[in-house]
Amino acid sequence: MITTDSIFNIQSEADFKAIALDVFKFQFEHNVVYRSFCDLLYKHPSDVHTIEQIPFLPIEFFKTRSIVSTNKPVEATFTSSGTTGSNVSKHHVCDLEIYKQSFRRGFASFYGNIEDYTVLALLPSYLEREGSSLVYMANDMIAQSKQPESGFYLHDLEALKNTLLKLEAKGQKILLIGVSYALLDLMEAHSFELKHTIIMETGGMKGQRKELVKSELHAILKQGFGVDSIHSEYGMTELLSQAYSKGGGIFETPAWMKILTRDPEDALSIQPVGKSGGANIIDLANINSCAFIATQDLGKIMPDGSFEILGRFDQSDIRGCNLMVL
Repeated sequence: MITTDSIFNIQSEADFKAIALDVFKFQFEHNVVYRSFCDLLYKHPSDVHTIEQIPFLPIEFFKTRSIVSTNKPVEATFTSSGTTGSNVSKHHVCDLEIYKQSFRRGFASFYGNIEDYTVLALLPSYLEREGSSLVYMANDMIAQSKQPESGFYLHDLEALKNTLLKLEAKGQKILLIGVSYALLDLMEAHSFELKHTIIMETGGMKGQRKELVKSELHAILKQGFGVDSIHSEYGMTELLSQAYSKGGGIFETPAWMKILTRDPEDALSIQPVGKSGGANIIDLANINSCAFIATQDLGKIMPDGSFEILGRFDQSDIRGCNLMVL
């Protein structure tokens, strides 16, 4: 029996592999879309003995199918931003408590108690639409922090600057989480030398600015905010867990999440550690949807399990896999 306690209390690599294989068997039996995908690959649980043998569902299915592994009613549907007129991904979440446990425990494992921080969220493009899982997470972090100055700053950069400087002067620990273009707007409008603030970018110019190479973006932000490193959060609509980078673009995952890379020319072949390829994600918090997802990101895994995101596939269709006609 798979429980959320067993997922969130993984202690070892052996624990992770055993639970991942159990989750695969469960989702093979209870997720109609994933079962059809596995059947087309002739992959049955009796043939799968390692996590590398588990089929990874192309992330595009979240745009065209309902990806659920339970009969529980849907409590929330998170949607991707998408461009105007394009299909957006829909992640039907049947147990919001699992999402809360995942992001609360995940953040705490890297940064400690959220109550130690004032959380300032600069997420305009996310706030201006419905269904953002990032806004849901940030809203919960703001509430959990129990700090009076915690909150969202939509376009009020002046108020955000004043709050930052006031808290800095008091020596208060601050988490400023923001979309890339809004952080650039803030540092171009005001000059900072921050000593007690974590700057965490969530990626993306959202069509507001020219896209920059991540290292270039971080160099500009470091200089503008007067900090030694820029932190990053790696998450997406289709996941209930996040990876974090404390600098240098190298991400680490919580114990219930793992990244593998696949051969860009053969979507069903997993690469050895150190070779770049398509990022396949195991997120065991996705127990009620699909825990095994082939993303459109290009990544590289380090020997210690940390990883780097190098970019995205040019085409949204994942090469080497012609099973999108399900």
